[in-house]
Amino acid sequence: MGTPSEPRSSTMRRSQRHGRRLPRRAAADRRSFRGALSTLEQLASAGAQVAVHVVDLDSGEPVLTGDDHVTMPIGGLGVVPLLVEVAASITTGRLDALELIDRASLDPVVTAGLWRHLVVPELPVCDLAILAAAAGDSQAVNALLGRVGIERVQTRMLELGLPSLAILDRYRDRRGPDDAPHLAVGNARDLASLFTQLVNAKAVDPAVSAQVSEWLSLNQDLSLVGAATGLDPFAHDDDAHRILFVNKTGREPGVRVEAGVIAGPRAGVAYALIVCFDDLSITHRLRAHDAFRVLGVDLMEYAH
Repeated sequence: MGTPSEPRSSTMRRSQRHGRRLPRRAAADRRSFRGALSTLEQLASAGAQVAVHVVDLDSGEPVLTGDDHVTMPIGGLGVVPLLVEVAASITTGRLDALELIDRASLDPVVTAGLWRHLVVPELPVCDLAILAAAAGDSQAVNALLGRVGIERVQTRMLELGLPSLAILDRYRDRRGPDDAPHLAVGNARDLASLFTQLVNAKAVDPAVSAQVSEWLSLNQDLSLVGAATGLDPFAHDDDAHRILFVNKTGREPGVRVEAGVIAGPRAGVAYALIVCFDDLSITHRLRAHDAFRVLGVDLMEYAH
């Protein structure tokens, strides 16, 4: 692992047990990521697959990287590429924001979300986008995906220079042998890049970037990296301490993912962390969750 005096060009040390590259601090002269480095190294040494990418929004320089090129499952974070395509389609008139979609037209999914608990059977596209962003609603995601299509989402990501990000399938309660093994895949570098483009108004165009960022600012899952911000998970878009926080999380069995942006008075960063682990016990799961929270603390120190 790196030390404060380690030159930027030094090679990342590999885990002796698994042969995977561990995270390194790429800008040792900036605020320390010592806690995150130690925690992520321990996770990798225990057998987890870890990928991380943190980039300074002002300089564009990466400040923490590790296996960020490796494509891994990203669960519900596949919603973000979908929302980009939905917003772009609305902007161009290809999709009507007020078009109603009937829940009865969708295959039932009870994995996650709020819509299945609501009385209203039809919702407009714009409200479904809010449910997808704020609550990771599985039926809302499936409804939107049915309207824009997997192919258009993938084409959009290629146009944005993010080839690793791909939605493979809709939400399902159970995945059979003929189904894609994951909802979505991607690498940490492209995830962080997507959020960088969103906050810099370069994801398609300023209007699309602003709309997607607005939807994501409603995300209520602050249980991972977001736990370090101290923000209200139900109202964190106008914080008195000048914290800008936009994020999305993803979960699958043995997979935890988060990507987003944290900006404060001193700096701003885009980040992505993917952890794939053996979910053998609650201890294994909590160890993975703790890595996100430690990274969150380091990100907050960097930004403030």
